[in-house]
Amino acid sequence: MEKRVAVMAIILDDRSKAEELNALLHEYSDYIIGRMGLPYKERGISIVSVALDAPQDTISALAGKIGSISGVSVKTAFSSLD
Repeated sequence: MEKRVAVMAIILDDRSKAEELNALLHEYSDYIIGRMGLPYKERGISIVSVALDAPQDTISALAGKIGSISGVSVKTAFSSLD
């Protein structure tokens, strides 16, 4: 299956969901190029970006699982490169 490069922007409105998010990211760690997390204490949220190189179905599945966590939002941008 053809792999794609993508980046996910994740916002945790409920920082108590970080453990659940980290468990999912660990499950998909073979596809993760890198990640960066920024706690925004003034607003009580966390902002996470994740760079991936994976089949599009895998990226979409991960985004769906992340999006199903209450208090967590996710958006994905794909590279135009195949």
